[in-house]
Amino acid sequence: MRLRLIAPVLCLTMLPVPLLAGLITFSTGNPDGKMATASRPDIGVFEIESADDFVLTAPSRIDSATFQGILTGGAKLSDIGQVDVEIYRVFPKDSTIPPSNNVPTRVNSPSDNAFDARDSGGGTLSFAANVLSQSFSVLNSVQPGGIVLHSGGDGPVTGVQVEFDVTFTPPFLLPADHYFFVPQVQLSTGDFLWLSAPKPIVPPGTPFPPGFTDLQSWTRDANLDPDWMRIGTDVVGGTPAPTFNAVFSLNGAEVPEPATWLLAGAGLLGFLARRAVARS
Repeated sequence: MRLRLIAPVLCLTMLPVPLLAGLITFSTGNPDGKMATASRPDIGVFEIESADDFVLTAPSRIDSATFQGILTGGAKLSDIGQVDVEIYRVFPKDSTIPPSNNVPTRVNSPSDNAFDARDSGGGTLSFAANVLSQSFSVLNSVQPGGIVLHSGGDGPVTGVQVEFDVTFTPPFLLPADHYFFVPQVQLSTGDFLWLSAPKPIVPPGTPFPPGFTDLQSWTRDANLDPDWMRIGTDVVGGTPAPTFNAVFSLNGAEVPEPATWLLAGAGLLGFLARRAVARS
């Protein structure tokens, strides 16, 4: 009887037992109406990326996310094509050193290259888009072709406010680190502009963990790649220059380290072995 118990119990030690794993719910809060920035994949047009940061204090699985933006130029939900989400680490990780020095700074920017990505075209991301308002206005914007040092931005813009709910299949599996979240939306007409959120984060947003700094939003296009510019400090400019967050949320769970899985399995093995001895 003891021998028959060994094989199934050993198999249990191989499973990722999620002991002490905490849920992850992060949000930058609601739109503040101050800024909207273009972000789209390189499908038929040049790529534009806009990025805002988040922190994971433990290895984590990110299952889903939301983000909000406006559709301009008369675009409707039926004009939405592919949706991408990229995850970048903070420069100089995943980057060429030394940098090009073509921008004011790369300190606290996203890295040159994405750490991981999902897209609906490849079947690794599914999404639902919901209209929140038929008319949402912002005070300033960075639209295609508008990533120019100290340009002041492209001015006010109004569009259809849309929330995207995205699910990652497979989920992102990310080590503890400081990251940037980059959503991109392809449209057959018009542009998608990602809405800004308050900086510093206010309720119902989620404060950053103690010891970590909430970085401002960055952007780049194909002409600037691999460099990035700060949307507020570099593109808008001024004294003092504004800084922005962007509207997004993340949902997932911490993932125990492999050592934790083994300890959990060993403990379960010992418990079942003791029960087997007691019953023999």
